[in-house]
Amino acid sequence: LAPLVVLATTAHNGVMLAAAVTLLLVPSRVLACLLSRLFPLNSENPAPEELQKKLLPRALVYSLSASVVYLAAYPILNAMFGTSLLTLGIYLPLLVVEPLLTYRFGRVQETVRKAVSKGLRITVGYALLLVLLGCVREWLAAGTVFGVAVSRPVLPMASMPAGGFIVLGVLCAVWRALAQKRKAYLTKEARNLVDVHSQKEADREQ
Repeated sequence: LAPLVVLATTAHNGVMLAAAVTLLLVPSRVLACLLSRLFPLNSENPAPEELQKKLLPRALVYSLSASVVYLAAYPILNAMFGTSLLTLGIYLPLLVVEPLLTYRFGRVQETVRKAVSKGLRITVGYALLLVLLGCVREWLAAGTVFGVAVSRPVLPMASMPAGGFIVLGVLCAVWRALAQKRKAYLTKEARNLVDVHSQKEADREQ
């Protein structure tokens, strides 16, 4: 949550963070997937002895692999955004221990294909959320989007971490409500199709 509530205060910050996540997440996930085969977990519920022996080295593998990718990605980010990166402060290098990158070390071994597939999906979703949250918070706090005035400030505290939690909570609630409506609509449509099919079968039998 730190990049979302602390740093994504403007649309520009959201874009910089989205670019950083894009450069970091998939390569570090694939690299960690390959390196973690040195300490494989082949069971969903490994024995405590196996966990004790393998979790620490796997955690180090994931964090260190993300650090290596970060060292390669930073020059690219610097070329893209220059001194603007300084506004992200310590939270940019802290992305190497972002749970999106490191939480997997305690799970079963991923395949490279799965690492790429999941990495891309998570990257797209998280990057879109960073940009959206940055735009909404900038509009609420300053009345601008990418520095262009669109209205008067609505909620000045949106630029603060507390405001970030509030805005993020509202966005999550709206998303969940839309997702539930979509799920209910699809369920209703599926039931209607089943009913129509059953009726046709009944008509044929008659």
